[in-house]
Amino acid sequence: MYQFEKLDKKLLGEQIEDELMNYILQEPVEVGQRIPNEFELAEKFGVGRSTIREAVKALVSKGILEVKRGSGTYVVSTATSDEDPLGLSKLQDKYKLALELFDVRLMLEPDIAALAAENATQEELVQLKKLCDETEQMYLGGKNHIPKDIEFHTCIAKCSKNRVVETLIPLINRAVLTFANLTHRTLMQETIETHRAIVEAITDRDPVGARCAMMMHLTYNRQTLIRKNKEHERKSAEKK
Repeated sequence: MYQFEKLDKKLLGEQIEDELMNYILQEPVEVGQRIPNEFELAEKFGVGRSTIREAVKALVSKGILEVKRGSGTYVVSTATSDEDPLGLSKLQDKYKLALELFDVRLMLEPDIAALAAENATQEELVQLKKLCDETEQMYLGGKNHIPKDIEFHTCIAKCSKNRVVETLIPLINRAVLTFANLTHRTLMQETIETHRAIVEAITDRDPVGARCAMMMHLTYNRQTLIRKNKEHERKSAEKK
């Protein structure tokens, strides 16, 4: 009987952990924002405070939440372990991480786009155009476009038909998510235009054009991130 109750409690804790993660993603609660306190969460999910504490503790261990004593519990990442197998979300300096991820993206993604232009099937081209359109519609509609943006870049990687590239998809996804969490919709028009340019070049079977369009997309993003990092450093210095 004791073992059964312990197992049931464990399952409830895991269920609330999933529900809390879904709440963070769907609300959405942005990186840097505070989640409701445990009283509010207990009422929202219809469970006891001890179960909420268990769920929060689990998400803290996974690098999703951070508890600041006397202040509250904050979102520090929105990536699950499946999306972040290398554990990069646990690195503390998010701006430095984002810039280092951009170094890697600039090494890889332009050539991945070029391969996609050469190897994508007709069905994949239709899917890529659909994802581009859906990302744009969500962006313009003020909705959370990040998951669809990640699907877009994942589709390009799969279109390359390179099996090693496909193993790098979680790294690319991590980079896209890290950038989006730090910049918060700053580059809407540039993102829409460069996404379209990438799709057009891949659809036209133009490897050089696809490589250049992806390079332009990443360059816009990197320049914005550098500006954001400078603002962050200035504000941090003012607080000291």
